[in-house]
Amino acid sequence: MSITASAFDLTNGAVVLRLICSLFFFPHLYFKIAGNPPPALDFFEKAGFKPPMLYLRVATVVEIVAALGLLLAIYTQWAALLAAAYLAVAAVGVCFFNRSLKWLWNLGGMEYCVFWAIACLVVAMLYWT
Repeated sequence: MSITASAFDLTNGAVVLRLICSLFFFPHLYFKIAGNPPPALDFFEKAGFKPPMLYLRVATVVEIVAALGLLLAIYTQWAALLAAAYLAVAAVGVCFFNRSLKWLWNLGGMEYCVFWAIACLVVAMLYWT
């Protein structure tokens, strides 16, 4: 397996969607590793993930694997499925965090996670061989 120039062809809509799905993970990764303690630790505590630091570390590893797999087009369909599953779990986590089924992302709801989970599923479908 090698990375080719076609993996970064910005005239191909599937490539653009794959890259966007990858790049949107990086600010979230920063949120998980910056600071002492990381700001995301509070989310894991309030959402009821126990022990929260373990789940924070697992989430960080999953995001790194998914983001790099999508970015570099390595096992793209599997990276996209991993990302979609991760985002689906994140949507459920948001519900536990809020103690309700909020939808709108700007009100703390799960809309953002669901949207990106679906986008990652589309990437998996486009790259399935």
